[in-house]
Amino acid sequence: MNSFLALLFGLLAGSFLNVCIHRWPRGRSVVRPRSHCVRCRKMIAWYDNIPLLSYLLLGGRCRYCKRRISPRYPLVEALTAGLFFYFVATLGLTAAALKMCVFSAMLVALIFSDLEKRILPDQFTLGGLVIGLIFAAFVPVPDNTVAMLLWLLGVEPAGRLQSLAESAFAAVLLAGILWAGGAIYFKLRHRAGLGLGDVKLVAMMGAFLGLHLALEALVVGAIAGSIIGMAYILATHQKASTYELPFGAFLGAAGLAMALAG
Repeated sequence: MNSFLALLFGLLAGSFLNVCIHRWPRGRSVVRPRSHCVRCRKMIAWYDNIPLLSYLLLGGRCRYCKRRISPRYPLVEALTAGLFFYFVATLGLTAAALKMCVFSAMLVALIFSDLEKRILPDQFTLGGLVIGLIFAAFVPVPDNTVAMLLWLLGVEPAGRLQSLAESAFAAVLLAGILWAGGAIYFKLRHRAGLGLGDVKLVAMMGAFLGLHLALEALVVGAIAGSIIGMAYILATHQKASTYELPFGAFLGAAGLAMALAG
């Protein structure tokens, strides 16, 4: 029963994420105006705004202008609902499940924001970093790197303090590593190869996952992005020096994989 309720809540959360994905990268409010067709600007009635169901009943088209609705809308809703269902089914109705639901929802939004606009909104990256640190005080971060380092110095943190330290350390270290890599690339190639949004995203992932899982996500995301990105460039005859790879989308997908596996 709890898992089914989580699935329904995930559908609603996915519907709201779609609003954020469309509006935040464009600098718009997610509160006003009300939901409307992005093409004909007609307001969407409540019965045409039911997650998944309305899309299917309308045949994927706007009721008024009959133009196609992006398949991103049902995809985000279904994916978010599935993730919520999985985490509650696996972890129960717990703070840990809530943490993973919040984390996965933000990653889903960031993935599609990066794919569509090559923008990772601060509301999700920096906001997610703060939320991850808050969760660390209540849900232990699965890592003991800081504990081991402090033990060598004769200090033994415990409980919430240790979890918060692990979360903050992972966020700072991983962000520093990625920022340094981007700085070196710029020094060598004289052009930006990495955006600050990616750095903020990695910091957010570190705050939620801890150093080891987030580091694995960074490595997996980098490898997948390189291989898939190069394959896409070759297949579409893009110019490698100017093509903007949605690296954040690969990082987000890898973060989801680590959350599910971990």
